Amino acid sequence: MARFSVMTEKVGLNNLDGDDLVSYGREFMRFFHACPDAFRGLTSLDLENLRFGQSDISNVLVTCERLKHLRLFNCDSGDPSTLQVEHSHLTEISIVGCLFQQVKLNWLPQLTQMVFDYWIDFQDPLVLGHVPLLEAVSLTNVARSFHNMVKLSEFLSITSIRDLKLGFNSEKIWVQPECPTASLASVFRQLRFLNLVDLPEGYDLTWTMFILKAAPLLKELYMTVWDHGCVMVTDEQQRNEESYSENKGVEWDSAAASDFKHHSLATLVIFGFESADYLVSYVRRVMAAAVNLEDVFMYSRLECDYCVDTKPIRFPWTKRQRMSLKKRFTVGIESFAIIHSSGKLRADHLAKIVSPDCSLLEAKKKW
Repeated sequence: MARFSVMTEKVGLNNLDGDDLVSYGREFMRFFHACPDAFRGLTSLDLENLRFGQSDISNVLVTCERLKHLRLFNCDSGDPSTLQVEHSHLTEISIVGCLFQQVKLNWLPQLTQMVFDYWIDFQDPLVLGHVPLLEAVSLTNVARSFHNMVKLSEFLSITSIRDLKLGFNSEKIWVQPECPTASLASVFRQLRFLNLVDLPEGYDLTWTMFILKAAPLLKELYMTVWDHGCVMVTDEQQRNEESYSENKGVEWDSAAASDFKHHSLATLVIFGFESADYLVSYVRRVMAAAVNLEDVFMYSRLECDYCVDTKPIRFPWTKRQRMSLKKRFTVGIESFAIIHSSGKLRADHLAKIVSPDCSLLEAKKKW
């Protein structure tokens, strides 16, 4: 694999301004124009903190004719603009924190994996064209009170994905629960793995059942419930000024969540579980719907090396607490699922905690 990565002198969004992005972008393009042959053989391109001219990215992609993996982090083209991508060999694309008003994946016949995180516009920020092989998608954003919610049947239209990650950064739920439709069923008809990351603590999770209802082949459901101090804005004045939502939840008719049976779901994994009514109620709801559920794994709140969480942990540590919790789960429900509660993460579960993710980012962590 021939890989090229740009690592700028300044890093961190708070340390960079527009002039830095322009300067780094021009420096990269000077190198690109000086050494086009070096780029023709690349299979992986990882670009950070660059501001391009309007046609620069298109020119780079045309030259990198063998490219399979592309990652853009904090890149843009100045004023709100549209990024249009066409490439015959690209299999993976990651666009994170890029200030494009709209991203159009027009023609990517080999694309199988996409990461699209932190877009700036909630009105058609992503347009999917010819992406017939797309099967793994990661979507993460921070929703403010003024943002419209996203309908996945429209956001992911014309796809039939197998693996899906939805991230919320401990803030407002930005996904609009939907009633069953042909378009929703088409998007989720092949879904096998669903990962809900950094859901805000304390809010009803019933809305997630609309995805189960639309995904008859779903095998694994992972979720992380966490008010993560490192990624949240906690200052009250800043939250008010920047229109963060105080009510982060979303409602869905509970009757619609209880009138169906799911025959494929085998595994439910919850990180950040606590013996709170809303989480107990949710596990019961899943156990009642998933008639062939085999295992429910519950893990305590995740630990972070960079922040200290002082909130009390209500996790069933003792045998008596675990037995009491099991009764709360199963009373009035007939289920053969095995309940597992542990403070130690299984390796295979830990490996999927942020899956699907950008392979270039994973490779960087090993440097």
